Amino acid sequence: MKSKTTSKSFKETGSVRVDLLGGTIDLYPISLILSNVVTINLATSLKVEVKLSACKHKSEDAVTLISKDYDHQLMLTKSLWNRSLFYEEEEGDRFGKLKFLVEIIKTFPFEKIKNCKIEVKSAIPAGTGLGGSSAMGATLYRALAKYCGKAIKSDSEIAKAVEVVKALESRILVAGPAGYQDYYPALYGGVLSLIPLPGSVKVVQAYSPKLKQFLEEHITLVYSGISRNSGINNWEVYKSFFDKREESDKSASIRMRLQAIANCSYEGFNAIKEGRYHDLLLAIAEEGELRKGAASGIVIKEMAELYSELRTEFGSDKILGMKVCGAGGGGCFLLLHERGVQKGLLETIKRHRMQRLDFKIALPLL
Repeated sequence: MKSKTTSKSFKETGSVRVDLLGGTIDLYPISLILSNVVTINLATSLKVEVKLSACKHKSEDAVTLISKDYDHQLMLTKSLWNRSLFYEEEEGDRFGKLKFLVEIIKTFPFEKIKNCKIEVKSAIPAGTGLGGSSAMGATLYRALAKYCGKAIKSDSEIAKAVEVVKALESRILVAGPAGYQDYYPALYGGVLSLIPLPGSVKVVQAYSPKLKQFLEEHITLVYSGISRNSGINNWEVYKSFFDKREESDKSASIRMRLQAIANCSYEGFNAIKEGRYHDLLLAIAEEGELRKGAASGIVIKEMAELYSELRTEFGSDKILGMKVCGAGGGGCFLLLHERGVQKGLLETIKRHRMQRLDFKIALPLL
């Protein structure tokens, strides 16, 4: 995360992530039940931005929150700090799509942030499956901590920030627990291997210039143009994993599928360590196939149609696989291919009224 600082006015940016391996199995306690669990993702050059500046109000002290994406502004006065959390039956939809950010702001003392203007914007639309809201939450938390004179630098400070932001986002989504993977790329950058431990997550920075070059040459990120409902597919998988009413075939199948996903992730983790980058690519492709059957609608027909056409056009020896980003059901997906194919994909992607999202892998921050 980069920042530009001038007194009490500065800007923080944080990367949205592309998840490569081990999504969904980052949900607690699934992450501790399965074996070989590791989640691998990368921080992209696609950023969220938080700008903080001093802004004295004429009438009363307040915090101003401005969303460039939603073209919406809120004035948050001291009375809002009388309660630690908001409840819909009391507040209604007062804060709309900014409720998550308001909850994060309220975790900081009003006296420390009063007369602060907070402007937020994102380089990606909502519903892409790239963890944009999570990246925004993590970046906002870090920016406010810095504004209050308590810059977040250590692993333990980052871990605390992630727990707070994750808890608030789970509360706002009302779609079951949130996984932990989306928050770390905005705070660490690079290519991350996230290993769950009881009460914590071990963060392994896997970035190298060679890995960066390989991934950028062999992965194409495509936005389907169809927004997704964050967390819904993950919740279906989560429920099925713990369905003990009859120890149903569906429940057993989900557990076996998630364990297979964990095994793919572990293979990818070892492939990175050993420099077997093509094996990493094949592991991502295999997980993409496994993920299709985890819940209905994870791979929508528009994605499947594009992938099928590309395999026919370029051959299965060139187009190696496809994997949805996040929980799927729309949003973005990855095309996995051999080197030199990328430019040739663009015409077919456009013909399907989809968009390639060009990105670079962000450098490590710590």
